[in-house]
Parts: sequence; structure tokens; C-alpha cells
Amino acid sequence: MHQLLPLWVRNPAPCPAARSIHVMRCIGHPKLGMHDRSAHLRYVDSTDPGLLKKHSTFESYSVPITGFTYPSIRTFFRPHPQQSKLPNEPHPIPLLVFIHGLGGSVAQFNPILISLVNLAPSLAIDLPGCGRSTFHPKDWKAYTTDALVQLLAVAIEAHRDRDANQKVILVAHSMGCSLAALLASSTSPHAALISEHIVGLVAICPQAEPPSEKQRKALIRATSIPSVMFDLIRKWDRRGGVDSRSVTRMVGPDAEEKTKKLQLRFNEQSQTNVWRRMARGMIPDYSGGIPAGGLPGKDVWSGLRLPVFLAAGEADHLTPPDNAKLIAHFLGRDIAAMDPPSDKASLPMAAAPIDPGSLDPALAERPHHDSGIDANDLPRIKEETTVPSTLLFSPSAESLVNDDNISTAGESATIGDDVSITNAPASISTSNVPLPHPRHLVVKTVIFPKPASHSLLFAPSTSRSLSGLVGDFFADHIDPRLSLGWQLQYLTTEGKWDVKNLKKWSSTEPVSLPLADTFRAMKTLREVDEQHSPKIFVKDWAGKIRVVVDISHGSPVYDPKGLEAGGIKYYKFPCVSKMPPQTEEVKAFIELIDTIRADKSEDETGLIGVHCHYGFNRTGFFLVCYLVERLKYRVEEAIDAFATARPIGIKHAHFIDALHVRYAVGLRKAPTL
Repeated sequence: MHQLLPLWVRNPAPCPAARSIHVMRCIGHPKLGMHDRSAHLRYVDSTDPGLLKKHSTFESYSVPITGFTYPSIRTFFRPHPQQSKLPNEPHPIPLLVFIHGLGGSVAQFNPILISLVNLAPSLAIDLPGCGRSTFHPKDWKAYTTDALVQLLAVAIEAHRDRDANQKVILVAHSMGCSLAALLASSTSPHAALISEHIVGLVAICPQAEPPSEKQRKALIRATSIPSVMFDLIRKWDRRGGVDSRSVTRMVGPDAEEKTKKLQLRFNEQSQTNVWRRMARGMIPDYSGGIPAGGLPGKDVWSGLRLPVFLAAGEADHLTPPDNAKLIAHFLGRDIAAMDPPSDKASLPMAAAPIDPGSLDPALAERPHHDSGIDANDLPRIKEETTVPSTLLFSPSAESLVNDDNISTAGESATIGDDVSITNAPASISTSNVPLPHPRHLVVKTVIFPKPASHSLLFAPSTSRSLSGLVGDFFADHIDPRLSLGWQLQYLTTEGKWDVKNLKKWSSTEPVSLPLADTFRAMKTLREVDEQHSPKIFVKDWAGKIRVVVDISHGSPVYDPKGLEAGGIKYYKFPCVSKMPPQTEEVKAFIELIDTIRADKSEDETGLIGVHCHYGFNRTGFFLVCYLVERLKYRVEEAIDAFATARPIGIKHAHFIDALHVRYAVGLRKAPTL
């Protein structure tokens, strides 16, 4: 943070805002008075993403162990849209639970929720006084780390299918990672709550250790500052808006403009009195010589006996990436090959009002090490869990994924509107249903390159890659049924797509605009069609398209000889539907296109047509890969270029996530340990 705060605390005169009693009462959004709680909540409500709004209720939770009742907790709960049609043995697919950090809210998870809610039922709460939850009760003890862990356990048990022994996967950010570790660890003082039901933990920007004794004293001083004074410090800290120190501290100086705007919003929505209580509540008690209570350290982290995914940002100065290294070390993993020291530690804050380190250097004294990561080892769905090819057909009429039809300035999205199933139960042999992986310790570490910071959870440059990596981790190490591709295949219960989806196929644009002066995306031809059969196609497109590459998995529903007779070459490159193409498939496709381009004679004209069924998802994936690998597009540019040529572009969110994972610049990943 800035260096002015210590000077200002000693001498408030330099701050012109001190003359304004209105400013001294600022809390959250600068236009809201401290006591205007309803106005504060209206401001938060107005910016809430559509997906969260649609599936949120306000619940009262009473916690027997602590005796506290939290009367109005925003609870986001979205059941899986096809839960009843998915296999429930040996237990239903796990419940995903998202836990935000200090000063944060559920809204920070929105960019990855858009994808992950399609994999499993999802639950998240705004902790009391955060986001859309009311600031009740006011007792400081209701906001200690232990009290929040107890609250989370009650909320989870209220939504977990206990009768069916449903399992839980925790996805947490910042301080939320510490709460998650306390819930999941076998050595946690809270292990008896629900740890036996937790089968995975995703920790994004985690904090490995509690504050030191010196940091504890400094933090106590910081949280003892009267609220009016604290609000004034926050106002001073926010000077400059998106370019203020309050934003730069969280996102770094090189962050995207959208990331800065989101961080400013989250900072404004963080309430001072709530932050003070939670910050004080995460301080351990050192009276016995060793830390007790508060944020966990080695004793708790080392007790995890389940798959653990650790993600960090290289430019994160609040919870530097060496925290992931330290946690891996606690878990007994070899970290000798990782990089040397770089940054310093702070406290895990999702939207911090101020930097406590600026009030006392002791809060930022401990050196850390950047955990250097191998660039290989992209997670892949294992072949043995793939559904047999006899099941690989497209479906018909009832939407499987994200049927919310949310549209709120791009913050939510609908995916896979070409994916549907019948109302009949899936009639697939249980021998084809993969079992959950045995629960055992697996450690996966990913470090996102600069400018990735503490805001990587919602930054546009990292959130898609993050959701893709997390989704792969779920399927590869926790439960294969959490693969969206597998779910789509499993729920396909009828025969060939051509007959069943003829109406939709007929309404799809046959051929796209040119893409990079190289390709045209197409829907498949149909032999008996009056408009898009090979016979008609060669009359309309000979000279404009010289080659058709058919990437559909099965036999074409047209005779390729009709194309070849009209002077258009035909290539078959079969690819499984619903699954993002694998690395070797992409490599082979690129080599095929290279060969086709190299074989072009001087007198030949026309582009390369590529089709799957409709020409959106698999087609778009392969063409984007070619644009990136051969034509030097950035992945975002390639995805946008395809969407421009073939509106609305790639529809499956998990395909887009996979592209971001594949081509994330500088992403460093450790081998699974």
C-alpha cells in the first residue's frame, strides 16, 4: 500500500477530506452514509450478477455451538439442472461450495461460477455483513474465524443431500481458503463437523500461516482505530478511483481496466465494521506460546487427506505464490525445484479497506518464495473414463446446461443451447458409469504469470483459464462424473441427431463468413436436403470453398462423392462431440490443415470449409487453435474472430475454458504430486 498512511495517522492535517463530516461517515460506496444500511444493500444489489440474483435467497442460520443466529444470509444455491437424470450411486455428484475471503463476496466467484455450476449443484453464501448479507449480529465473537467455520458447516449441511451421503468440494479464495482448510482437515479442531464428507479442496490465493506475534499486535492496533477514523483512511486510500492505491494494491499496476473496476466495486462494498471484526477474529491467541484459534497453519494444512488444488498469482503481494509452495511442503510434497524468494507476506484479504502493513512494518516482514512451476502436465480426461463411441450422438429438446438465459452486461452466459435430452431417464448400462476416485492426497499447483494478482479469481485474463483448470481437476482427481463432456454424453438417450434435430439444423446458417482468409465454418451437409445437400452445395460454393474437412465423429449423413464430383475435396477427421479436443487431436488437425494449404495449386481458389454437426463448438475449437498456433492470433482475438465470422461463436463454456487453459501465456503448472 502507500506510505502516506502512517504519516497521516500521526498527522491528519494533510488529508483535505478531514474537513468533511460526510466523508468521515463514508462506508462502502462513497455516496452512502455510514448508517444508511439499506442504501448500501441497494447498491450491492444493483451490481449483483444475474446468475447469482436468480438463484439467491436470504436465509436465517442458527449455530448451536456458538449460540449465534445470522438472520439474513444471502444464500446462492443452484441444483444441477439434470440432477435426477445423473447416476446417484455410490452417491450423488458432489456439492460445490464456494467460500469468499475477508472483505469479499460471492459475486467475486461469478466468472468461474458461470462454468462450474454446469458441473454440479453449487452453494455459496455471503458471510455476515458481506455482499448482500445483513450485518447482524453485531457481537465481535460472531465474526471470529471459528464462528465463521461453524456457520459455514451449518449452511452446507442445510443444502447437502445427507440421506444420499452426498460429498462436498470446497472452492475458496483468500481467507476463505483458511476457512476451507479448517472444515476439511482431519487435524482441524473442527474436523468433527463435516470433514469426512469433503472430497476436494481448491485454494485460490491461499494463506499458509497465521499472523506472527508482531503482526498480531499491529493488526490489533489497526482494528482498534475508531470506525470514523478508519472510514476516513479508506476514503483517502481510494483517491484516484480505479488507479488508486486501494485498487492497485489488490490487482497490481498492470491489471486490465475491467479488473480494476471490479476491484474498486468490491472495495467500496466492503463494510468497515465487518472487516474490523473479521480481521480481529482471525488473529490467533499466543498466550500459550503457540498460536491457537484464528487462521490455521501447518498443523491444520498438513492434515488434508484429499485432492488439493492450489492456485496463485505471480504478482500477488497480499498472499504471494510462495504460500502455495509452503502448503505443498506442509503436505509432504517435494518443492526443492521451485524458485528463490521474491515477495513478502501480508494477510489474506479479498477486498481490504487498508493495508495493515502500512500501519506497522511488522505486518509485512516475512520473506516468501515464488513457487516456480513446470509448464507441462495439462490435466486431461482419462481414456478409461470415456463413454463408448456408441453413445456419441447429439441430443434433442431439453436444455442440460445453464438454462438461466442470463444477460447482464456479459457477466453471465448461456452455454450449450444445442445440447438437450429427452424426458426419459438415461438408459445406459451402469457398467459405463465411472466411479468417484478413491479419496487420497493429490496436490496440484498452478501459478498464473504477471499481471495475475490477488484478483485472479475474477480478472478476465485468468478467470476462464482458472475455471477450466479447476473443472479438469474435478474430473481427473475427484469424480469423473464432474466432466461436463461425460455428462452430456451420458444424457444423450436417443438416436442420430439428424432426424431428431432437423428443425434446429435447418434454422442454422449453412456457411460462415471467411475467417482469417483461410476458413469457413459450416454445418454438416445433408444428402436429402433441398438447400444444403452436396449437389446444391457445389453449385453455390465451388471456387469459394475448395476443401471440406468433416470433423463429425460418425459417418456423414451425406455422400462425400457428391462434393468430389463437383471439384471440392473431402477429408474426414473424426472427433468426439461434447469433449474439448485433446492435444494430440489438435496437433493432427493442424498438420492436416498445413498439408491442405501446402497442396494448393496456383490455379486453385477458395477457402477450407470445416464442419461438425452445427459448426460451432468443435469446429470453433479447432479453428481457434489453428489461428493461435499458425496465424499468431492471441487466444482472445481468435475466439472473437470466430464469433464474428460465425455468430454466436463457440457456445460451450467448457470449450472456451479449455482454450484459455491451453494457450494461457506464461502459465506455470507443477506436476501432480
